[in-house]
Amino acid sequence: MKKLTTLLLSGMLMASFASAQVNEKVQEPAKEKVSQTTPAGGTIKMTKADFLKKVANYETNPGQWKYLGDKPAIIDFYATWCGPCRSIAPSLEQLAKEYEGKIYIYKVDTDQQRELAAALGIQSLPSLLFIPMDGQPQMLTGARPKDAYKKIIDDFLLAK
Repeated sequence: MKKLTTLLLSGMLMASFASAQVNEKVQEPAKEKVSQTTPAGGTIKMTKADFLKKVANYETNPGQWKYLGDKPAIIDFYATWCGPCRSIAPSLEQLAKEYEGKIYIYKVDTDQQRELAAALGIQSLPSLLFIPMDGQPQMLTGARPKDAYKKIIDDFLLAK
């Protein structure tokens, strides 16, 4: 009986230790990466540091929106595990190429940029932030067809 109890306890300890190591790896903070543009004018990956420099610095100007960009922008808040996020990704890539030089389309992985997502109140995915040159940005949650995004770009961001 003692051997069985000892064997069970050591098995539980080993499982607990293995689980703790896995949790430590999952909870490691994401390192800031330099943003990258995909070839031929695709979407641009964005970190919190990029957001503070290129979009709005909510740390130095809390409660006040001041867009820092030189073109209208869309920010796609997504996660790699999100099915609707994956479904709109090709449309956003196509739109980034179609509107190259007119707008920016940024992508923020909310699992890697948790602090930024929390600061902007992102609670559901996908969430897209449409940022015009003048005026307040507008948030849209959920997946939409490419034509719906195109209409928002033309009517809201570029005011055609």
